[in-house]
Amino acid sequence: MINKVILVGRITKDPELKSTQSNINFVNFTIAVNRQFTDQSGERQADFIQCIVWRRQAENLARFIKKGALLGVEGRIQTRTYEADNGTRYITEVVCDSVQFLENKGDQSPSDYMEQQSPETDYSNDDSDEFYETSKQLAAEEDLPF
Repeated sequence: MINKVILVGRITKDPELKSTQSNINFVNFTIAVNRQFTDQSGERQADFIQCIVWRRQAENLARFIKKGALLGVEGRIQTRTYEADNGTRYITEVVCDSVQFLENKGDQSPSDYMEQQSPETDYSNDDSDEFYETSKQLAAEEDLPF
């Protein structure tokens, strides 16, 4: 049996990190995925697919992603039911094994980027970061094969 889902689309609202009673972090989110065809009026339709991501990936999603960001999602379809006041409720969602951020912050317009930045999270000019220092050294080397 195979239950594999791969989606590429845009997240519909800012993710909100939540925790279970046993302190496991998760994020429920909706991803808008364009259909390949247009309707009779020439409009492109989209499907809005419910997803859930757990633990560290949920923390990263809540920390770095904002509404409208392009995501690649890989996971499986899961269905579940629960009893509510108005009867049985059915939920179908994608349980994400992997979430890829498909856009850099630099891919956004300057006004969007400035709205999302805060002094605490701007690491672009942090000279104390060892990875930043290493990347500067590698970029300066002249024996790169390309």
